[in-house]
Amino acid sequence: MGTVLVTGATGVLGREVVRLLVARGVAVRGLSRRVRSGGEGVEWVVGDLVTGEGIAGAVAGVEAVVDCATTVGRKDVAAVRTLVAEAGRAGVRHLLYVSIVGVDRVPIPYYRAKLACERVVRESGLGWTVLRATQFHDLLLRIFDVSARLPVFPVPGGARVQPVDVREVAARVAELVGEGPAGYAPEVGGPRVRPYRELAEAYLRASGRRRVLLPVRVPGASGRALRAGGNLAPERAVGRGSFEEVLAERFGDR
Repeated sequence: MGTVLVTGATGVLGREVVRLLVARGVAVRGLSRRVRSGGEGVEWVVGDLVTGEGIAGAVAGVEAVVDCATTVGRKDVAAVRTLVAEAGRAGVRHLLYVSIVGVDRVPIPYYRAKLACERVVRESGLGWTVLRATQFHDLLLRIFDVSARLPVFPVPGGARVQPVDVREVAARVAELVGEGPAGYAPEVGGPRVRPYRELAEAYLRASGRRRVLLPVRVPGASGRALRAGGNLAPERAVGRGSFEEVLAERFGDR
């Protein structure tokens, strides 16, 4: 495999993808919006997918691109269009885009943006792979950290989640980028589908906090889709790491 460009290389998923590819002896180029020194086998380049600055240079001489970048939906589609255009001009052979399970079923704005990004990738003319994964443990931790600062801890009524370890998703990404364009790859889901409330309670116990859990009904089509399990992939429960294991890593024996 030739050089692989990883966008979002400093993010939760991107860092792990970079680490795994480097460990496999792959030449890795990491895209960052800021200058980085060193890199343990990574060639760091500066570029901005939203403005397009530096992207032509970032994709030059690259065989494959793993797109782990996100603007949390606000400008994701424009960023992917920029990446696709420059990758096409540079003759990139394979673009792997990491998406989310349920983007075609749960009509929240971020999911709609991710679905639109998938469409851009599909219609790019490049060889492409899209990998959808369920929610990362890290995302739940960030949400719970914020919720725990509130007087009451909001819990979406009837919602279930299937959190997956980001390291397991990164391992699948590293495999797929070496296999070549695959279209829609089989989804990756965490080992168990669990009530959101159950995970919130586990978080509070592990962190030693006490909060009143407040059920909140998510309105409209998004709420109905979440209660129906539109964000889940129980048939693709391939992950092994549990949320409790992540909590133990974070909080130890409090």
